[in-house]
Amino acid sequence: MAVFKLGTRGSPLALVQAEMVRDALAAAHGLAVSDFQIVVIKTTGDKVQDRALAEIGGKALWTKELDRALLNGEIDAAIHSMKDVETIRPDMIAIAAMLPRADVRDRLVGAASIDAIPRGGVLGTSSPRRAAQIRRLRPDLSTVLFRGNVDTRLAKLAAGEADATLLAAAGLERLGRHDVGAEIPTNILLPAPAQGAVGVEIRADDAQAGELVRAIDDAVTHRCVAAERTLLAALKADCHSPVAALAVIEGGILTLEAELLSEDGSAHVHGSIEGAPLDPALPAALARDLLDRAPEAVRCLFEG
Repeated sequence: MAVFKLGTRGSPLALVQAEMVRDALAAAHGLAVSDFQIVVIKTTGDKVQDRALAEIGGKALWTKELDRALLNGEIDAAIHSMKDVETIRPDMIAIAAMLPRADVRDRLVGAASIDAIPRGGVLGTSSPRRAAQIRRLRPDLSTVLFRGNVDTRLAKLAAGEADATLLAAAGLERLGRHDVGAEIPTNILLPAPAQGAVGVEIRADDAQAGELVRAIDDAVTHRCVAAERTLLAALKADCHSPVAALAVIEGGILTLEAELLSEDGSAHVHGSIEGAPLDPALPAALARDLLDRAPEAVRCLFEG
């Protein structure tokens, strides 16, 4: 076959994830890694590092250049961290596969625990979810914008720009940073929807690419992430919206848990629902329940 081109962002983590997909595809089909080419696409999200995503266009900043390259035929598939992919995708693009999900938890770097962050301290983060969750637990803390790749954020922390920061355990593990940070249980910090999942998108009408890529799909990860993304769509959430969600499948039952917060963490609502993994009504039902019970300070952030 012709060399199959895998498009990706150029950050160290994105490149590691692209290599994971390449290696999985080669192994699944008995091909050489040289049958696949990793193509780096520079995204606006990588170029603009001094402002919050919500101010400059949201999650599309990570995907629009990859989408364009995919639809123009410059690449055959695009690899994404699923938590960076907008909820509503173009009809011409299909999520064909997800790798097995990694650790979904956040890690706290700079302090041994949330309680150990100095009184009146500063947390560096670009995530409305993390900012709201931390301030719910520690209203005395303030936040400062931390964007950039893992090393950039760790350098900002080392330079004293904040007392602590939160990073995804999955990203740190994939980069071999096993000793960085303290893992925070999900009952304390529920993760971002799709955290820890790597997805592969193709052109929806490309049957050959679909057959190739679907061979590496992890069905459990795909179903759980799909439920979390469907919840986001039902909530009309965007990158301004502090929302956490996690789906798990055990014994053939999918449990979807979610939390919505006000921007300062002073108000929140939490809920869960369980049922069949492929039941499309579950996420929408949980969204209705959360919005019905949400304080006004929370509900107003989820009205599209």
